[in-house]
Amino acid sequence: AASRLRLSVLCFLLQILNILLFAVFVRYSPESGPGRCPPQLDCSQTNEDSGFQQPRFRDVHIQVLLSFGLLVAFLGRYGPGSAAISILIVAFAIQWAVLVQGFFNFFLNGKIYVGAQSMVSADFCTAAVLISTGAVLGRVNPVQMLLLALLEVTACTLNEYILLSFMGVSDSGRSLTVHTFGAYFGLMVSRVLYQPHKDKRKREEQQDMGHQADVFAVVGTIYLWIFWPNFTSATTVHDNAESWAVLNSYFSLVASTVATFILSPVLYEESTPRMVQIQDATLAGMAVMGMAGEMLATPFGALIAGFLAGLISPLGFRFFTPVLCSRLKIQDTCGVHNIHGLPGILGALLGTLLTLLATPDTYGDRLELVFPLMAQGSRMVTDQVFIQLSALPLTLLLAALGGCLTGAVLKTKVLRSPPDAQYLENTVLWEVKLGNC
Repeated sequence: AASRLRLSVLCFLLQILNILLFAVFVRYSPESGPGRCPPQLDCSQTNEDSGFQQPRFRDVHIQVLLSFGLLVAFLGRYGPGSAAISILIVAFAIQWAVLVQGFFNFFLNGKIYVGAQSMVSADFCTAAVLISTGAVLGRVNPVQMLLLALLEVTACTLNEYILLSFMGVSDSGRSLTVHTFGAYFGLMVSRVLYQPHKDKRKREEQQDMGHQADVFAVVGTIYLWIFWPNFTSATTVHDNAESWAVLNSYFSLVASTVATFILSPVLYEESTPRMVQIQDATLAGMAVMGMAGEMLATPFGALIAGFLAGLISPLGFRFFTPVLCSRLKIQDTCGVHNIHGLPGILGALLGTLLTLLATPDTYGDRLELVFPLMAQGSRMVTDQVFIQLSALPLTLLLAALGGCLTGAVLKTKVLRSPPDAQYLENTVLWEVKLGNC
């Protein structure tokens, strides 16, 4: 009863805070009308055609709410509770992200101007939070989840502003700012929250996956196939760059799925992969295309990248995950290191390589869309390559620092669940029966 009351009070306080801040600062942007974006606003990533942006927002929002929400529901006995908590996180994080990102990108004359682009950016930030929760799923209660979202949205926005606005990094599909940042932020939170006398028992019981897990995985994978290419291309410039991002995402997706069917029977006893493994391969293939999607000029490059990502995911689960747990004391419940972290790093390295090959001969008019500073002559190719490469360690550093700070906050005694209240995070909002959800 006390835990339910804490969750209720925290939700009330955070929602009242959001309402007050929205009342004072947030207004609808003039750029909601085509071609009317004020010159004082940072519209470098804003498409002025609102009719074009609104379908993108719809697809991105469906992806975040359904695909990411179902991805954290794969644990057999804890699926309903996890899905309920993910919806709560989405509901809060979108509001908070609109505010925090607004102060960085859409602030003018004391007001935050919101439109389709600001909502897309808020959804991206929310996706990073959901990725992080996958690393600590089953080990934190809803109150801790909400505070994680509160702190991570702020850290994710800072990282995004430094990379995209200040440094001029090209990362339209968010290999770095969503996948890599979210994965390693969550891993560092998990490391700080490590409790050796509890984690061993919880690992064994959490991995009790049954038919329900496959049902969630089937639905989540279908939504990934339908909506993720639009998620990857949501911030690309209209027309030219979008087609590259969408098509490359599809090619990467199909190659990563085939790679899983090749490798899984070799690594595991099953003759064919489980649906959860196919879902992981789909995520890995898309994560690797975040930065490189709008840069790859040939389809076979996307096939190679997707194939490599599809191999990394099962190899990571087979070899890297046990090392994370036994040596580094990091429990990664949903395997975000293998399906977001490593593919995100691979995507960043691939994007850096493609930047080195970016010339007017290979890109044509698209060079101005992908690398506007290079096309204008204000930045050399080598400078852009160095910036793209340095963005990776900077993201890892900010994710590690933010994750450690967040983990320290969540570990305070007042926020921890009582020792005898096992899996409190799932029973607060959902009644869970053993063996039958």
